[in-house]
Amino acid sequence: GARSLPWQLPLLLSAFSCLPAPSSSQLRYSVPEDREPGFSVGDLAKDLGVDVRSLAARKLRLVSEGGQRHFQVDLAAGVLLLDSRLDREALCVQSLTCSLHLQLIMEHPLQLHRIEVDILDVNDNAPQFPKQEVVLEITEVANPGTRLPLEVAEDLDIGSNSISTYELSPSEHFALSINVRGDGIKMPEIILQKALDREKVAVHHLTLTALDGGNPVKSGTAKVTIHVLDANDNPPVCNPPISKVHLEENVPVGTLVTKLNVTDLDEGPNGDMEYSFKISNNAPGKFTKLFSLDPRTGEIRTKTPLDYEESSAYEIAVRVRDKGSPAMEGHCHLRVELIDINDNSPEIVLTSVSSPVQEDATPGTVIALIGVKDSDSGDNGQVRLQIAKELPFKLVSSFKEHFSLVTNGPLDREKASGYNITVRAVDSGSPQRVTQKTFYLQIADVNDNAPNFSIPFDIAHVQENSLPGTSVFSVSASDPDEGSNAKLSYSILENGMQKIPISAYFRIDQDNGTIYTVRALDYEQDKVFQVPVEVKDAGSPALSSTAVVHVFVLDENDNAPAIVYPSVPKGSAFHQTIPALVEPGYLVTKIVAVDADSGHNAWLSYHLQETTEALPFQVERRSGEIRVAQALEGSEDPHRLVVEVRDNGTPSLSTSVVIVISPEENGVQEFAKSLDLPKSSPTDTNLTFYLIVSLVSISFLCCVVFAVVAARCLKAGAASWNLAGCCRGTGHKPASHFRGQMKPDGFIKYLDVGGVGLTSQAQNYTSCFSPMSDQSDFLFVKPF
Repeated sequence: GARSLPWQLPLLLSAFSCLPAPSSSQLRYSVPEDREPGFSVGDLAKDLGVDVRSLAARKLRLVSEGGQRHFQVDLAAGVLLLDSRLDREALCVQSLTCSLHLQLIMEHPLQLHRIEVDILDVNDNAPQFPKQEVVLEITEVANPGTRLPLEVAEDLDIGSNSISTYELSPSEHFALSINVRGDGIKMPEIILQKALDREKVAVHHLTLTALDGGNPVKSGTAKVTIHVLDANDNPPVCNPPISKVHLEENVPVGTLVTKLNVTDLDEGPNGDMEYSFKISNNAPGKFTKLFSLDPRTGEIRTKTPLDYEESSAYEIAVRVRDKGSPAMEGHCHLRVELIDINDNSPEIVLTSVSSPVQEDATPGTVIALIGVKDSDSGDNGQVRLQIAKELPFKLVSSFKEHFSLVTNGPLDREKASGYNITVRAVDSGSPQRVTQKTFYLQIADVNDNAPNFSIPFDIAHVQENSLPGTSVFSVSASDPDEGSNAKLSYSILENGMQKIPISAYFRIDQDNGTIYTVRALDYEQDKVFQVPVEVKDAGSPALSSTAVVHVFVLDENDNAPAIVYPSVPKGSAFHQTIPALVEPGYLVTKIVAVDADSGHNAWLSYHLQETTEALPFQVERRSGEIRVAQALEGSEDPHRLVVEVRDNGTPSLSTSVVIVISPEENGVQEFAKSLDLPKSSPTDTNLTFYLIVSLVSISFLCCVVFAVVAARCLKAGAASWNLAGCCRGTGHKPASHFRGQMKPDGFIKYLDVGGVGLTSQAQNYTSCFSPMSDQSDFLFVKPF
């Protein structure tokens, strides 16, 4: 109707208004309590400056403090909607302000916004008296002006919608007076206007009406029955009628709050007073559990500990009755205001924690959202947060009582896989109260470390003719990453140094790095292999590194000696003539043999097979020279010799040749032709001498160098040594270096020789002693 329009118009305007909070991260809306579910409270997307289409992707969610759900968010429209009908009186009782606090959380990036929704009161409650019928008594000798206090009505609404005034039905003797208490509550009283005559009217029936200030006005009534009594005509009087006391919270039980000052002008039984608590709608009896009242002395004491955070003030009503007949009573009103002390520790609330966090997270990445609150007031409720300074994190204040924990430096999972972060909350009270909460933050691994071999190259040995699948060597690499970033796989690379791919000789177990042969190896064909091994992790992108394994093939005595001279078809004999008359020691011929094996397996020895008759010849075991052992005594009969050539392997292999020697007169010429040996000249002899001297000098110099190096290594107690810089050039001269490793028995295992020329191109060679050389031969291996 037209009468309700002035009330509805400002209410509707306030319902659709958004009051921006002081901080850009805080919103405030208002909604009347009588709105139906689905009512639009505010446009979140517009007020936050966020595109409506991004709300769902950012996983917007609404968190209500206290766990009660009254609102919901329409992600499609970006508005805050009412989810259930609100009852302001149920939510906030009779508090002057009524607000619901919400937290709006959005991810990607993580943001927290605080929303306060003010619940506006509407006049939906009528005034109501505690009792529908009130019975009062008054002495007939009461003077005009006597006051009879009435119980106030209760209206759950606030402000202009609360109780505005009282009305009393017309009466010849009584009128209504309304007093305003210190806290603003209107106290109705019945005032006697005209002297009473109990004999004329013993009982007066009145109607008390309470009216609120709403539009339209609502009211409630109570019947008032006044009994007129005779005799005791002076009630107890409280001085002052309304008093105030300040008291610290948590005082000991039994502490004296106050002693009421009440007087009664009557004497005798009419002046004896009895104290009792008066229960009303504004003092619903809660204080009776906290305070005790001595019915004889009027002393009020604490009954239980008081808590400022539960209630900061209490209104106590006391009824004082005398023992007259009829009894008269007075009323005292006491307001107890509590003084806050710092008796509550701060509370830390972890709203959201992002764990684990990538180790490559940039500084400023939000790790956690932290809220703090303290139930105390004033300085006792002011809280600040702290974390350890040595942590790579810092606290950033979002808005009041809300903080963000962000990264403050680089993270490295290989140094610290996680952090125990302790957050300390300290209030400003005296003495201070501290609360701390610890949570574990895990650091997630990223593939930032390549696999690493312990050494860039290694030495392995394998016997020739070993069966395919023989284990040669196991390489091992490590990766400080974890998970798939540390899962390693091994593979063999092609180096292009052999005509046949290296994979035709070796394979590797990709999981454990063990190298196996693919075919049987032949020392006489290949003495050493360079096997490049690559190790790769399973990260994304994958990281890798390489190492080289020098595989030396160990010789096996699998080749019999081969006779080079004399060259005789199989099954035939070699015929040699010598002069009939020769002296002992005469060189008849020389057997020349070779062995494809090496080392001890290639050491050859020459032997004459024993016969039944003694032969006048002998063979030199090492040189293979056949000489006359004793004079032939002019005999021309041929002699048959079987010469056997043996190697030094295990088992030993041998080859034999048959030599038939015939003494003849012209045997000298035939011997010279058959032997076909080159003749040396004096010049050749001198050249050979110079070559021998040069070889001896070079060998001696090398021995001296190796001896010095070995002495230095043994003195340093090192298993490996480096001569970098010993042969370093100056100016534009090439620089070179030696680097090697000693075996446990003190002999040199390998030697690296490197040089750098003017073209800045490096040539490096690894020289290793042949395993079968008995420390006498070098193998120089050029890396791929």
